[in-house]
Amino acid sequence: MTHPIIEDLLWRHTSKKYDPTRRVSEQDLATLFEAMRLTASSINAQPWRFVVIESREARERMSRTFGDKFPNNQPHVFDASQFILLAHNPRYTRDDYAKVVDQQIADGRLDPENRQAAFRSFVFAEMNTDENGDTSCWTRAQTYIALGNALHTLARLRIDATPIEGIDTERVNEEFRKELAGYRCEVALAIGYSHPQDDYNARLPKSRLAMARILLRI
Repeated sequence: MTHPIIEDLLWRHTSKKYDPTRRVSEQDLATLFEAMRLTASSINAQPWRFVVIESREARERMSRTFGDKFPNNQPHVFDASQFILLAHNPRYTRDDYAKVVDQQIADGRLDPENRQAAFRSFVFAEMNTDENGDTSCWTRAQTYIALGNALHTLARLRIDATPIEGIDTERVNEEFRKELAGYRCEVALAIGYSHPQDDYNARLPKSRLAMARILLRI
Protein backbone atom coordinates (compact mmCIF):
# COMPACT_ATOMS: atom_id res chain seq x y z
CA MET A 1 0.00 0.00 0.00
CA THR A 2 1.27 3.46 -0.90
CA HIS A 3 -0.14 6.47 0.93
CA PRO A 4 1.56 9.36 2.77
CA ILE A 5 -0.07 8.34 6.07
CA ILE A 6 1.14 4.75 5.75
CA GLU A 7 4.60 5.94 4.75
CA ASP A 8 4.74 8.09 7.89
CA LEU A 9 3.69 5.19 10.12
CA LEU A 10 6.15 2.84 8.48
CA TRP A 11 8.87 5.42 9.09
CA ARG A 12 8.23 5.89 12.80
CA HIS A 13 9.74 3.69 15.48
CA THR A 14 10.28 3.94 19.21
CA SER A 15 13.64 5.62 19.53
CA LYS A 16 16.06 3.94 21.93
CA LYS A 17 18.81 6.56 21.77
CA TYR A 18 18.62 10.27 20.93
CA ASP A 19 21.13 12.61 19.37
CA PRO A 20 21.68 15.23 22.11
CA THR A 21 23.06 17.74 19.60
CA ARG A 22 19.78 18.10 17.72
CA ARG A 23 16.72 19.99 18.91
CA VAL A 24 13.18 20.27 17.52
CA SER A 25 12.43 23.66 15.97
CA GLU A 26 9.98 26.05 17.59
CA GLN A 27 7.81 25.85 14.48
CA ASP A 28 7.51 22.06 14.72
CA LEU A 29 6.92 22.26 18.46
CA ALA A 30 4.08 24.72 17.88
CA THR A 31 2.52 22.30 15.39
CA LEU A 32 2.83 19.40 17.84
CA PHE A 33 1.38 21.33 20.75
CA GLU A 34 -1.55 22.56 18.68
CA ALA A 35 -2.23 19.02 17.45
CA MET A 36 -2.26 17.80 21.07
CA ARG A 37 -4.64 20.61 22.02
CA LEU A 38 -6.98 19.56 19.22
CA THR A 39 -7.11 15.92 20.35
CA ALA A 40 -10.57 14.37 20.55
CA SER A 41 -11.95 13.40 23.95
CA SER A 42 -15.15 12.00 25.42
CA ILE A 43 -17.80 14.78 25.72
CA ASN A 44 -14.95 17.12 24.71
CA ALA A 45 -13.82 16.95 28.33
CA GLN A 46 -10.13 17.63 27.57
CA PRO A 47 -9.12 16.30 31.02
CA TRP A 48 -5.38 16.63 30.46
CA ARG A 49 -2.36 18.75 31.23
CA PHE A 50 0.96 18.60 29.39
CA VAL A 51 4.19 19.62 31.13
CA VAL A 52 7.10 20.12 28.72
CA ILE A 53 10.50 19.58 30.30
CA GLU A 54 13.16 21.59 28.48
CA SER A 55 15.41 23.55 30.85
CA ARG A 56 18.50 22.05 32.43
CA GLU A 57 16.97 22.49 35.87
CA ALA A 58 13.75 20.69 34.89
CA ARG A 59 15.73 17.87 33.26
CA GLU A 60 17.77 17.39 36.41
CA ARG A 61 14.59 17.27 38.48
CA MET A 62 13.11 14.66 36.15
CA SER A 63 16.31 12.63 36.14
CA ARG A 64 16.26 12.42 39.94
CA THR A 65 12.81 10.82 39.91
CA PHE A 66 14.15 7.65 38.32
CA GLY A 67 16.19 6.49 41.29
CA ASP A 68 16.92 2.82 40.63
CA LYS A 69 13.84 2.31 38.45
CA PHE A 70 13.79 2.11 34.65
CA PRO A 71 17.46 3.09 34.08
CA ASN A 72 17.15 2.55 30.32
CA ASN A 73 14.73 5.47 30.07
CA GLN A 74 16.70 7.93 32.19
CA PRO A 75 19.14 9.05 29.42
CA HIS A 76 16.20 10.28 27.34
CA VAL A 77 15.66 13.05 29.88
CA PHE A 78 18.88 14.78 28.79
CA ASP A 79 19.37 13.47 25.25
CA ALA A 80 15.88 14.06 23.85
CA SER A 81 14.92 17.50 22.61
CA GLN A 82 11.89 17.62 24.93
CA PHE A 83 10.51 15.29 27.59
CA ILE A 84 6.75 15.69 28.00
CA LEU A 85 4.64 14.62 30.98
CA LEU A 86 1.08 13.73 29.95
CA ALA A 87 -1.21 14.04 32.94
CA HIS A 88 -4.90 13.45 33.55
CA ASN A 89 -7.38 15.00 35.96
CA PRO A 90 -8.12 12.29 38.56
CA ARG A 91 -11.16 14.15 39.92
CA TYR A 92 -12.95 15.66 36.96
CA THR A 93 -15.94 17.67 38.19
CA ARG A 94 -18.87 19.66 36.88
CA ASP A 95 -16.82 22.81 37.47
CA ASP A 96 -14.14 21.43 35.13
CA TYR A 97 -16.74 20.74 32.49
CA ALA A 98 -18.16 24.24 32.93
CA LYS A 99 -14.88 25.62 31.59
CA VAL A 100 -15.37 23.49 28.46
CA VAL A 101 -18.96 24.65 28.05
CA ASP A 102 -18.02 28.30 28.45
CA GLN A 103 -15.22 27.91 25.92
CA GLN A 104 -17.70 26.44 23.45
CA ILE A 105 -19.84 29.56 23.91
CA ALA A 106 -16.80 31.80 23.38
CA ASP A 107 -15.88 29.88 20.22
CA GLY A 108 -19.39 30.16 18.80
CA ARG A 109 -20.02 26.43 18.98
CA LEU A 110 -22.76 26.79 21.60
CA ASP A 111 -25.45 29.45 21.95
CA PRO A 112 -25.40 31.07 25.43
CA GLU A 113 -29.08 30.28 25.97
CA ASN A 114 -28.26 26.58 25.62
CA ARG A 115 -25.56 26.61 28.31
CA GLN A 116 -27.55 24.71 30.93
CA ALA A 117 -28.72 22.10 28.44
CA ALA A 118 -25.10 21.43 27.49
CA PHE A 119 -24.50 19.91 30.92
CA ARG A 120 -26.65 16.92 29.97
CA SER A 121 -23.48 15.45 28.47
CA PHE A 122 -21.82 15.52 31.88
CA VAL A 123 -23.83 12.45 32.85
CA PHE A 124 -21.18 10.39 31.06
CA ALA A 125 -18.52 11.78 33.40
CA GLU A 126 -20.76 10.96 36.35
CA MET A 127 -21.09 7.38 35.09
CA ASN A 128 -17.29 7.14 35.22
CA THR A 129 -16.89 8.60 38.71
CA ASP A 130 -16.58 6.22 41.65
CA GLU A 131 -17.99 6.71 45.13
CA ASN A 132 -14.85 8.61 46.17
CA GLY A 133 -15.04 11.07 43.27
CA ASP A 134 -12.21 9.39 41.36
CA THR A 135 -12.46 9.69 37.58
CA SER A 136 -8.98 8.34 36.74
CA CYS A 137 -10.21 5.26 34.89
CA TRP A 138 -11.96 7.55 32.40
CA THR A 139 -9.63 10.56 32.24
CA ARG A 140 -6.49 8.44 31.94
CA ALA A 141 -7.96 6.75 28.87
CA GLN A 142 -8.64 10.14 27.27
CA THR A 143 -5.03 11.17 27.82
CA TYR A 144 -3.82 8.14 25.88
CA ILE A 145 -5.80 9.43 22.91
CA ALA A 146 -3.68 12.58 23.12
CA LEU A 147 -0.55 10.41 23.25
CA GLY A 148 -1.57 8.54 20.10
CA ASN A 149 -2.38 11.80 18.33
CA ALA A 150 1.04 13.16 19.31
CA LEU A 151 2.83 10.07 17.97
CA HIS A 152 1.08 10.35 14.61
CA THR A 153 1.77 14.08 14.39
CA LEU A 154 5.43 13.53 15.17
CA ALA A 155 5.65 10.89 12.46
CA ARG A 156 4.20 13.36 9.96
CA LEU A 157 6.86 15.86 11.05
CA ARG A 158 9.60 13.22 10.87
CA ILE A 159 10.43 13.70 14.54
CA ASP A 160 11.37 10.64 16.57
CA ALA A 161 9.54 9.75 19.76
CA THR A 162 9.47 7.35 22.67
CA PRO A 163 6.24 6.80 24.65
CA ILE A 164 7.30 6.00 28.21
CA GLU A 165 5.30 4.31 30.95
CA GLY A 166 8.59 3.34 32.58
CA ILE A 167 8.68 6.20 35.07
CA ASP A 168 8.37 6.22 38.86
CA THR A 169 4.93 7.78 38.89
CA GLU A 170 4.85 8.55 42.62
CA ARG A 171 8.18 10.38 42.52
CA VAL A 172 7.29 12.21 39.30
CA ASN A 173 3.98 13.41 40.70
CA GLU A 174 5.65 14.57 43.91
CA GLU A 175 8.56 16.33 42.18
CA PHE A 176 6.31 18.16 39.72
CA ARG A 177 3.38 18.63 42.07
CA LYS A 178 3.28 22.40 41.51
CA GLU A 179 3.39 22.15 37.72
CA LEU A 180 0.86 19.31 37.57
CA ALA A 181 -1.54 21.28 39.80
CA GLY A 182 -3.57 18.28 40.93
CA TYR A 183 -3.33 16.35 37.68
CA ARG A 184 -1.64 12.96 37.69
CA CYS A 185 1.09 11.77 35.33
CA GLU A 186 1.49 8.09 34.50
CA VAL A 187 3.01 8.31 31.04
CA ALA A 188 5.62 10.51 29.36
CA LEU A 189 6.86 11.17 25.84
CA ALA A 190 10.42 11.85 24.75
CA ILE A 191 10.83 13.58 21.39
CA GLY A 192 13.81 14.53 19.25
CA TYR A 193 16.04 12.88 16.68
CA SER A 194 17.50 9.40 16.86
CA HIS A 195 21.22 8.97 17.30
CA PRO A 196 22.49 8.03 13.82
CA GLN A 197 24.68 5.17 15.10
CA ASP A 198 23.39 4.16 18.53
CA ASP A 199 19.63 3.86 18.00
CA TYR A 200 19.52 0.17 17.09
CA ASN A 201 15.74 0.17 16.74
CA ALA A 202 15.89 2.57 13.80
CA ARG A 203 17.60 -0.10 11.70
CA LEU A 204 15.18 -2.92 12.41
CA PRO A 205 12.31 -3.73 10.03
CA LYS A 206 8.76 -2.87 11.06
CA SER A 207 6.89 -5.86 12.49
CA ARG A 208 3.15 -6.08 13.07
CA LEU A 209 0.58 -8.87 13.11
CA ALA A 210 -1.09 -9.61 9.80
CA MET A 211 -4.30 -7.69 9.05
CA ALA A 212 -6.34 -10.90 9.09
CA ARG A 213 -5.29 -11.51 12.70
CA ILE A 214 -6.61 -8.20 14.02
CA LEU A 215 -9.38 -6.98 11.70
CA LEU A 216 -12.79 -8.52 11.09
CA ARG A 217 -15.24 -6.96 8.63
CA ILE A 218 -18.81 -8.18 9.14
